[in-house]
Amino acid sequence: MRIMQETPYRLRIEREGEMRVPGVVFASRALLPDPAADRSLGQVADVATLPGIVTASYAMPDMHWGYGFPIGGVAATDIAAGGVVSPGGVGFDISCGVRLLAAALDRDGLDPRTHQRLMDELGRTIPRGLGRRAVWPLAGRGQLEHVLAEGSRYAVEQGHGTPRDLARCEDHGAVAGADPASVSARAMERGLGQLGSLGSGNHFLEVQAVERVYDEPVAEAFGLRRDRVCVMIHCGSRGLGHQICTDHVHAMQPAMRRHGITVPDRQLACAPVESPEGRAYLAAMAAAANYGRANRQLLTEAARRAFAGTCGADLELVYDVSHNLAKIETHEVDGGSRRLCVHRKGATLAFPPGHPGLPPDLAGSGQPVLIPGTMGTASYVLAGVAGNPAFDSTCHGAGRLQSRHQAVRSVRGRELRDRLEAAGVAVRGASWRGLAEEAPAAYKDIDEVIAVAEGAGLCRKVARLVPLGVVKG
Repeated sequence: MRIMQETPYRLRIEREGEMRVPGVVFASRALLPDPAADRSLGQVADVATLPGIVTASYAMPDMHWGYGFPIGGVAATDIAAGGVVSPGGVGFDISCGVRLLAAALDRDGLDPRTHQRLMDELGRTIPRGLGRRAVWPLAGRGQLEHVLAEGSRYAVEQGHGTPRDLARCEDHGAVAGADPASVSARAMERGLGQLGSLGSGNHFLEVQAVERVYDEPVAEAFGLRRDRVCVMIHCGSRGLGHQICTDHVHAMQPAMRRHGITVPDRQLACAPVESPEGRAYLAAMAAAANYGRANRQLLTEAARRAFAGTCGADLELVYDVSHNLAKIETHEVDGGSRRLCVHRKGATLAFPPGHPGLPPDLAGSGQPVLIPGTMGTASYVLAGVAGNPAFDSTCHGAGRLQSRHQAVRSVRGRELRDRLEAAGVAVRGASWRGLAEEAPAAYKDIDEVIAVAEGAGLCRKVARLVPLGVVKG
């Protein structure tokens, strides 16, 4: 594999073999994966072989190895030219995303006793882990079908939120084209008891404070100011989304033979967007995305109750954006407008100022981009910029350096909790092992990741947030 450094923040994997386009990696040399331990650079090259792919196979600064696509992978296929959709380009946790809320409270108003009461209440009321406890136990399949078709809109209609929540949510709270009939009975069963729950792994609800503001007018448009207390929620579509991905990977593997498609890795199973298999996957994926949006909406309601009961403060939504989706979008390619299927796996949208997908009050600032670090480290709010070179996409987090098994061998969960508590970060975890798996040392340096994302022209910094407490899945 030949890798050329084009700029300090952009590297190019030259075309070879079956690659239809080059690979482009947005990274500094310090962030490049170690090929001996992480196969994600090879995955960038493999994605470049997909039918209909245009421009390049992209990888974000937080890239690491994933299923089929690297996590942090972005690829767009030309639908009119037989472009495909690949479930591996979305991932198992469909519509996993980040939601940021701003409290009517500054950091100095959160005294130590209230801080602990708040974290205790969040720890008690936020369902997490592998169980089926949820904020909103659905009445049955009929109600779940409404969630799959209408996402956060249905949740708000049922009294779980406000109309403003929808204005500050990607796609106004619901992805179009969802079809509950494309969702298997097994996926429906898994989704019934989990709406309004974090799950496990790297999912979290974190109480934060704005430590630094880089662009005051844009921060003000977002509803942020220095020292304001915030809540960041990271979760997705739980078992329902995982089952949908599993179902459609299995359906597409034999379908590739019928469509004359070969791929270098079975995990890149795909089908033309306009084929029956492609349409069925996109309809089911949209349903899972709507479940993920509603899931974060219900967790928002639980957080609002906790804040109201302990601090007397309301929470206002800054923005909600997904980072595991494939979306049909129109972009300029080679001087012409094309309809593309844009896969973003571990990568998030970053609309520039003036984009029609933005609510009117954010048209002048660009889309809020939410990039969390990990426990005990900073998170960032950024904004989309014009001229983004990767179909208006940017990274979604710090990106793993160590596997979960490696992290567990390096630190004990109780020891990590004690370190964080000593540093002023209250921790409410579901298990000691779960905490150890998400140790800060298991992730890349978030400040370096953000520097590369900004330097590569993917987004620009607005504010830096630091943790005050975390509820871990």
